[in-house]
Amino acid sequence: MRPLAYAITFALSTSVVPAQAASAPPAPVYGYAWPDGQGHLRIMPRSATPLHGRGHVQYTIKSLNGAKELRLDYTGASYGRVTVACDLKETEGRVAVDREGLGRTRCEPADLADALARGPVPVRVEHQDGKATRINELLVAERPDPRTARGTISRINDTTVLFATGATRIRLGYTYATGFQRTTARCGDTWLAGRPVNADRNGLGKKNCTSAELTKALKTVKHPVLVKIDYTPGADSLNHVWEIYGDA
Repeated sequence: MRPLAYAITFALSTSVVPAQAASAPPAPVYGYAWPDGQGHLRIMPRSATPLHGRGHVQYTIKSLNGAKELRLDYTGASYGRVTVACDLKETEGRVAVDREGLGRTRCEPADLADALARGPVPVRVEHQDGKATRINELLVAERPDPRTARGTISRINDTTVLFATGATRIRLGYTYATGFQRTTARCGDTWLAGRPVNADRNGLGKKNCTSAELTKALKTVKHPVLVKIDYTPGADSLNHVWEIYGDA
């Protein structure tokens, strides 16, 4: 019987496979979230430093070397706002944050969609397998100063462009608040259509148009177009675009 018992014991011992330790979830990322299609956001991970001693924690957000942009599904994520109610556009002087300075007003993914439609949202995001699981707004101590630059833009989608100047390439998001100055006679004209009746002596557009008309104009061209822009680095926000009479 001993050989049989030994055989059974050996078979059992060799058939047991040690359970692999569950992989740890990725570290949370900080940065400015932008909409990227229905139920999705994009975020360039950045460093975030908490500042204490202001009544509640605020953050400084700066570039992070080697970071790669993430696209995340947020339809199943919890969402904590820094406002005292989910439907408020601003804090209105009253904030709801925890000890770490994270928004603690419990809101829904639809509330995040509304916030993203108004512009970049500073957030902390926990994520796994391409899906955000927890998103909390942050209070930002100081936003980066806007800059102006000349270069080219090309359309990525209805709310995003690629700006290029020299060796620099930046994805910039825009919203309904983004201004657009045209050289053309009408806001709905194709890019650089007709005579530059609304250009100043430097070739910059003077006709006030909307971001929706910027989207429409960019859809008429297949190549990068020459512009002057006002943008906010760090937040990657496109604030204003001037059409330039000329050809990129």
